[in-house]
Order: sequence, then structure tokens, then C-alpha cells
Amino acid sequence: MLLRYAPCNWADMARKTAFALLGACSLSIGFAQGRTQENNPPSGANSLRTIEHNAFKAGEKLEYVLHYGLMNAGVATLELKEGGLDILGRKTLHAHGEGHSTGAFKAFYTVNDVYDSRFDKDGVFPWIFTRRVDEGGYLINQDYTFMQHGRKVNTQDNKSFDAPAHVQDMISAFYYARTWDLRNVQAGDEFTMDLFMDNENWPLKMRFIGHETIKIRNGKYRCLKFQPMVQKGRIFKSNDDLNVWISDDPNHVPILVQAKILVGSIKMELSGYEGLANPIAKE
Repeated sequence: MLLRYAPCNWADMARKTAFALLGACSLSIGFAQGRTQENNPPSGANSLRTIEHNAFKAGEKLEYVLHYGLMNAGVATLELKEGGLDILGRKTLHAHGEGHSTGAFKAFYTVNDVYDSRFDKDGVFPWIFTRRVDEGGYLINQDYTFMQHGRKVNTQDNKSFDAPAHVQDMISAFYYARTWDLRNVQAGDEFTMDLFMDNENWPLKMRFIGHETIKIRNGKYRCLKFQPMVQKGRIFKSNDDLNVWISDDPNHVPILVQAKILVGSIKMELSGYEGLANPIAKE
């Protein structure tokens, strides 16, 4: 399953859905080739993977606006920089994401979320992840260290969890998914990837729906449409209620995310971008 929530009131559901979209839904787009990432345990730094890709580079910045119904609910940004830190002799990239409530939505529900992931530049898997969530008095502080060479994740509580090889965090997964080659993906293909989130291992699952050209506020884009496999009955009635469109180009940038929830609808759309590695599929 992709998302799981405990029963809660409508405001809590809106908060969890809206500000998890960038960090939990769109991060999982781009699974292709009908393959699951490998689970053979790396025995040391020399055995860790290397991925050839041209999907992103340091200097990329993506900006999104989030809507709850007809209301502008918030903004989210995701910026990629050189990591400035070598781990086991391997270079890193630093992804910094933020989500903030805005306008009328902020007047009754304040959100300030910050995510940081330092992930392997060549292998696109995480080494260090931090999460600072402050949402209407609801706080989450997480510090994860990924011992990729030993298939372990250590937390801020001095707990250690077993994890699959090259397991992802919420943000690095977004970038890893973008490295896959989608040129031969077929409608109906389903794909998975391993994620460690909230002290648990999660198998993220996606289904490719097809090619579409969509129009958002800042223009028209050629896209690939995916549906995350979600848990039904709590937030979503069916898998059809959550859809993700990514740019049909080597960047694989999320353009639009739409979610119908039990108490309304949430939409996240690309509002700005810079520093892309390739031309974007904009008409």
C-alpha cells in the first residue's frame, strides 16, 4: 500500500493528505520496466550500486501550489544541491523540501514542514534523512541514518531496523523513481519500490495508466499518468481517487497530483521550476 492513516477528523485528513502529496505520493512516480529494486544485501561500500541517468542535477528547484477544494491551501518547494559531504568515499546530493500553509487555509490551520535528504549521488539511495513537521501543534521530529552497506536504519531513538538493500527515504525515493527508463512502459504495468518511513518498511506500488496531455495554470504538458496503490476506506474510496501526472521527458517531473478524499479533494500542481537537466515536455 502507498498511504496509511488512522481514523481522524476532516481537518486532520486534509492536513495529512495535502502535505504528504509531495513527500509521499509524487515521490513514488516513475516506476518502470516492470522491475522491483534489488534486495541482495550489499556487503560493503564497494558493492553499493551506481545508476547511469540524466534525470536531475544539482541546482534543480521545483515549486508547487496545493489546493484544498477551491481554496489555495499551501505551497511546497523541493531544491537539490551538491551534498558537500562524502560518505564512505562516495559523493552526495542534498535535497531540501518545505511545505507551508498559505492564505485562508493558514488562518485556521498552520503548517510548516521541512524535509532534508542527503543521498548518494551515483547510487541514488539515502544516507541521512531528517524530518521536521509542525502542523497545527502536531509535531514530528525524525533523524534517520541509513547504513546501506549493512541493510540497517538507525533512528533518533537509538533504535535499529532491518531494511532492504538501497531502501529509500521519503525524499530520495522521489529522485530514484525519476531515474527509471519509461520509454517502453505499457498501460497496466505495476511497479514497486522499498521505502522506510515512520520506523517501518513500506513497499510503494504504482500502476501506469497511459499518456495524456494536461493543462494546468502555467501551461500545457505532455505527461505519463500513474495511479498509486492506496489503502481504501480511510482517505480514499478506490485507487482511481489518486492520480499522478509526470512530464513525458527524461526529467520525469511531477506536473499534477489529484486526490479525491472522503471529505473533499486535494490538488497539487507545478507552479515553477529551474535548473532542470533536460527540456521539459511543455507545449
